[in-house]
Amino acid sequence: MKPACQATLRFEGGKWYRLIEAAHLSRPEDYFSIYQSGCNHSCLKCHSWYFTQRATGAWMSTDDIVEMAAKYAEIVTVKEPRWRATMWHATDLCRHCGMCVLWDERHPLCPKVLKPDQVVLSPQGWGPARNIVAFTGGDVACRAEFYAQAAEKIKKECGDLWVLLETNGYGLTPKNLEVLASGGVDSFWLDIKAYREDVYRRLCGTTNEWILEAPKLIVDMGFVLEVLTLYIPGWVELDQIAKIAELIAEVDKSIPFTILAFFPEYKLRDVRPPTLHEMVAAYYVAKGKGLENVKLGNVHIFAKSLKDLEFLASLLGARAIG
Repeated sequence: MKPACQATLRFEGGKWYRLIEAAHLSRPEDYFSIYQSGCNHSCLKCHSWYFTQRATGAWMSTDDIVEMAAKYAEIVTVKEPRWRATMWHATDLCRHCGMCVLWDERHPLCPKVLKPDQVVLSPQGWGPARNIVAFTGGDVACRAEFYAQAAEKIKKECGDLWVLLETNGYGLTPKNLEVLASGGVDSFWLDIKAYREDVYRRLCGTTNEWILEAPKLIVDMGFVLEVLTLYIPGWVELDQIAKIAELIAEVDKSIPFTILAFFPEYKLRDVRPPTLHEMVAAYYVAKGKGLENVKLGNVHIFAKSLKDLEFLASLLGARAIG
């Protein structure tokens, strides 16, 4: 069996080619997501295992990726500044209900900052199209040259698109970060899957030793950074979320932090999702470490009614609900 960086990535004729499962305007991120096959992790809870743990999809060159990005640029409805080249800021704009388009009404938690003509339909629902191209799904950031080449070409052909890399951080060594910077990558959505090394190894199949050093390196090199962590009952709970929040706060208290609710998938189908009260406790733990920008994500997993949403909004404020 070949490692992902060999099975789903190749270099021919001066161009990188990558196995791509899909590419479209995604929700709730509201940017153009390129879903990659193959990953340098083997996470037990992976929700994209059917293409990240298998070599599947179509081979696309960096030129093919630029062509897709250029077509996406034509439908962009919201141009973000670079510091907002994140998933975290998407819910500042839209609740993805489509009510303003379909019924000329607003969701109770609507931020009320977009006009209806800025809200468009995509394969995953309603929302804006922001000027961001993201590499998501599988992660082979350990082969930084691919992402650097793709980013450089995107910037050359579509200068007003930001390039974001959703990553587990395993490949973000100082040398690779320099390569990514040289290509013009703008931002990282860093998924810190666990703080304790023993839990991380059991959950993901590898170490997190240098992943915990990545936030400082990323910020010091001038990239935009956001961090997320999954609340997984019995695996990643308040103690580890507190340590991750503390680590982020030591770098910069303004770094956006999302705490996602786990849902049963892949090899953790027998693990329950967190409750509403557990997620609220996680929010307060992160805020207690000094972080200024904290949100809860996958809200539908633990807030199953309008009453639950209203409770969350009254307790934490609508901006904390991702």
